[in-house]
Amino acid sequence: MRSSVQIKLSKGALCFVALLTGSLGCLGQSTPVTPDNPGSAEIANASQYQIGPGDVLDIRVYNRPLLSRESVRVDENGTIRLPLINEVRAACLTEGELADSITTSYREYLKHPHVEVFIKDYQSKPVVVVGAVREPGRFQMQRRVHLVEIISLAGGLTEQAAGRIQVTHALDQGMCSARDAGEQVEWYEMKELLASHSNRKAIVPVRPGDTINLLEADKIYVIGNVVNPVAIPLKEEVTISQAVAMAGGTLPASNLDSVRITRQSAAGPRGEIIVNLKAVSQKKAEDIRLQGNDIVEVQTSTGKRIMQGLLNSIVPTATRLPLRIIP
Repeated sequence: MRSSVQIKLSKGALCFVALLTGSLGCLGQSTPVTPDNPGSAEIANASQYQIGPGDVLDIRVYNRPLLSRESVRVDENGTIRLPLINEVRAACLTEGELADSITTSYREYLKHPHVEVFIKDYQSKPVVVVGAVREPGRFQMQRRVHLVEIISLAGGLTEQAAGRIQVTHALDQGMCSARDAGEQVEWYEMKELLASHSNRKAIVPVRPGDTINLLEADKIYVIGNVVNPVAIPLKEEVTISQAVAMAGGTLPASNLDSVRITRQSAAGPRGEIIVNLKAVSQKKAEDIRLQGNDIVEVQTSTGKRIMQGLLNSIVPTATRLPLRIIP
């Protein structure tokens, strides 16, 4: 029993590391899924593309050329129009599922109809992946893609990733959801997606038009008279002495008696805390636990404040992101 638990935990840890490096080998496929390698036949059969608004289809009815149609575009409501049966729902179905649906409708008029559906042009909305991934971008799907897979295709997680994922569904793609149509945002935790031994929890399908945002962890900023002013992702508890150490330590002529912590809020600074770092190192003062957006500033012994500028990270707009095809 003990060995089986150890294997499960180590596998989860390896999966998390794999996502950091952009690999999908932890998902249980016999072959990793990459842009050049869609994966094993089993995964491919279970991952057929769902038709979406804007896609262009060819509909072939065997021995019925007058009923066959080429270049049929799925409208914004997710439907297409065909002879005799008029409107047919196409969105959220695979080629095979739509062919079966059309076949069933034509049985009222034809004896043993045989229908084939082919996606001629993939024009449904691309999926946008932003946030704490190495290669943010837009992805035009040509098959069904899973949430963990598309994160890997975006380069995997960065070191700043908090592990929380926000998936926002496009309003016109709510038609594919079995949930309340008013619910357009879903949240996932990366650790939970990778924790299941059977990996079934990792199979979360992505819909055309989704925006996937991997949230960054809150940051602590260490500035002033330190070796390397730095922004530190707050993914675990960090104290002021640890933060200063992570900035490379202090430079000569630093005023360790009055290290300043500026506490931030959405409305602006909400207060300052002065810490005697010498007393902290001597266990005579509390090593204060830092909070998200805290700014730790080390001044010089002359009282001069050295405000090292912090660059704001710029998140590119979705329209400027590169567009890649997922075959």
